[in-house]
Amino acid sequence: MTAVESQQKPEAAGSAPEGAGPELAAPQPTAQPAAPPAQDAGGGWVAGIGIAVTLLGVLVLGFVVYLYYLSGVQEARSQTGMYATLRAELANGLAPLGSASTGPIPPGTPVAILNIPAIALHQVVVEGTSPENLTLGPGHLRSSALPGESGIAVLYGRRVTFGGPFAKVPQLLPGEEIQVTTGQGRSVYVVKVIGDSRDRILIDPAPNQLILLTADSAFAPSHYVEVEADLASTARVNPGGRPGISPAEVALANDPTALILCLAWAMALVAVSVAGTYLFARWSRWPAYLVIVPIVIAVTWNFYQSLAALLPNLY
Repeated sequence: MTAVESQQKPEAAGSAPEGAGPELAAPQPTAQPAAPPAQDAGGGWVAGIGIAVTLLGVLVLGFVVYLYYLSGVQEARSQTGMYATLRAELANGLAPLGSASTGPIPPGTPVAILNIPAIALHQVVVEGTSPENLTLGPGHLRSSALPGESGIAVLYGRRVTFGGPFAKVPQLLPGEEIQVTTGQGRSVYVVKVIGDSRDRILIDPAPNQLILLTADSAFAPSHYVEVEADLASTARVNPGGRPGISPAEVALANDPTALILCLAWAMALVAVSVAGTYLFARWSRWPAYLVIVPIVIAVTWNFYQSLAALLPNLY
């Protein structure tokens, strides 16, 4: 190739002129990440409300299970312990009777054993008829005579909850026998009439009677069933000195003071939940469960028991 041809040859496309520095590559456009979807401003509130409603539903369902099943287990356990205690006191002549000299019997104390063969009822009777007292079993109205004594003795019993010890009492028929054992011995009553607080049956009052009261219905009781029985055995001495009763001890009453306890236990449940959340964040799962679960069960149980005291005492 001659020098002339060399001068006439065109430069290769894209070649840099002699002496020119390296060209910088043009920046290539990069793909931008997709913007996250906009969060719903109310999503957090919806989730929170959903969790709260779920927990509330679990709490309500737990109360229903407690009221109609677990409360009966609780009452049966109380009956077993009280029966052993009262049986020992009866054998040693130490069963409480109450009088003006010895003072009233403390509420919740076992005072009698009630036996009604016709409906297979065998229960320890406690002193007092408040909702709390009747969680233990049938209760003796403190202002009335003790069963077997001269005068009118009144016993309350629940129809459905806490074992429903008086569930079959409305099925009693005139002429059937009721047996009661106290510190003064065994007494026998004979059923005379079954009445209703909506339409009371007027009868000639006997000097010595036993009256059994329970709710009229298994759901939303509005009145009570009354069984009246006459004393067929010798009347025992009535020492008197019976105390007055509170509004929470009358038939179908509840205990308004239990609302304070309900609120206190509810606050304790919230506090335990917060503490449990903290432990789950700090500890491993199983140690946290072992610490929190027993406390939650105990607090919830007491909350349910306080809540049950707001229901009618004969229910």
